Amino acid sequence: MSEIGSSNGADTDQPIEVRFRGGGFAPKSRRWVGFAVFVILIVFVQWGTQSGWISPLTLPKPSDVLATLGQLWESGLLFKHLEPSLRRLVVGAAIGSVTGIAIGVLIGLFSIARAGLVPLVAAIFPIPKIALLPLFVIWFGIDEGSKYALIAFGTFTPTVVATYGAVDNVDRSLVRMGQSFGLSWFSIVRKIVLPGAMPGILSGLRISLAIAIILLVAAEMLGAEYGIGAYILEAGALYDLERLFAGVVILSLLGVIVSASIGFFERRLLGWRT
Repeated sequence: MSEIGSSNGADTDQPIEVRFRGGGFAPKSRRWVGFAVFVILIVFVQWGTQSGWISPLTLPKPSDVLATLGQLWESGLLFKHLEPSLRRLVVGAAIGSVTGIAIGVLIGLFSIARAGLVPLVAAIFPIPKIALLPLFVIWFGIDEGSKYALIAFGTFTPTVVATYGAVDNVDRSLVRMGQSFGLSWFSIVRKIVLPGAMPGILSGLRISLAIAIILLVAAEMLGAEYGIGAYILEAGALYDLERLFAGVVILSLLGVIVSASIGFFERRLLGWRT
């Protein structure tokens, strides 16, 4: 955007381009910065462990961790541990997220649902979900059911809170404008309330899925033969730092992939904000 003006005192009018001042808070994509931070950190740790400045009993060499990941890949153990973890994460998080979004929308739209469910959600939200794992084992058994239940329950409560908060924060003037144009209740919800609440819902999902990964590890440390959590528990029991940090790296990459997936959906669903 530019504005055209005339130069004072000049024989002929010359166009003057004025810099657009309205984009100061527009986000800019600088993905290389995050990659550079990771590279610098890894190089620093590699130098510290090789020089002896960092004790090998504290941190392993990143090159040794990378070699361990390569061995996991070649032996097929990586997929043997990763496949059940991904299945548990996807099923549990899907159940918790879908149910949480549905309940959160109901709370945000209906006063009866809000009056009845908000106190219940407020009561169960502060409970450490890991502390409920023995109870879920009693209810659902030590196999997959208890793991799905723990991940779903841990994902459900923050999703509910984020969703009904996002619905609450939709601009009421937009709702009144829709009513003044004669839109039906369903049209207002579909065209105004849900799009307006979507940024808050997706932000809540980022937190919920991060919690799901944490609970996945906790669930797999109890009664799981295969899984990233079981792999980390075994490595910790043997004090094998290379394998332990290899498991941590896998979890970190999983978190990055989940965050990138949420970002992909944000760009697709919230393109109207740009």
